[in-house]
Amino acid sequence: MNREIISLKNLSKSYNIAGKPFYALKEINLSFGEGEFTGIVGPSGSGKTTLLNIIGSLDSPSIGEAIVLEKNISSLNHSESARLRNYNIGFIFQVFNLLPVYTVYENVEFALLLQNFSQDERNKLVLQALKWVGLENHKDKKPDKLSGGESQRVAIARAIVKKPKILLADEPTANLDAENAHSILKTMKKINKELGTTFIFSTHDEKVMKYLNRTIILKDGNIEKETKK
Repeated sequence: MNREIISLKNLSKSYNIAGKPFYALKEINLSFGEGEFTGIVGPSGSGKTTLLNIIGSLDSPSIGEAIVLEKNISSLNHSESARLRNYNIGFIFQVFNLLPVYTVYENVEFALLLQNFSQDERNKLVLQALKWVGLENHKDKKPDKLSGGESQRVAIARAIVKKPKILLADEPTANLDAENAHSILKTMKKINKELGTTFIFSTHDEKVMKYLNRTIILKDGNIEKETKK
């Protein structure tokens, strides 16, 4: 494995439901290296999204450790978590979450506004990201003029424009037909190789699984199986 950038040790996550603890994740031990293209696979309710949220510092473990880019997620305050996400982690969701009143260019640029880039630097990065996903000629369009596949490409461009070390994709092909899903996955694979970004998917889509180099199967919050190509 390449240099380890994520380490999960004896990690459990529980929620209080009707006065009783419900464990979404149970004693997870995993590590991820630079440049991986990995999927966390399992049915709805298996703990996939919870695990992604902890890695992305949107949540924290109840027990155990989540060390992401040498940061202990449990010890971060709100601003430290936000900084980790803003500079180092990109997110892609099954719902595109594009801002309808802004253009494609502006939607992608939005991810850079919290960083100290000049206008010229932002322009260069946005156009580069749009070129990666093949949408440089759509930069002035609004989201309502885009197809589903194009909208997901904009979401990818927004996630990668800051060149994050980690990209978390939660069911990114759920709202796409087979042709668009394969096109999006090829784009992600290309970005993974060119930037060395670690991709971690949450999915139960067999189309996604074919592209993964490593598959971690979750069931009822437990790691059931792991395979590598």
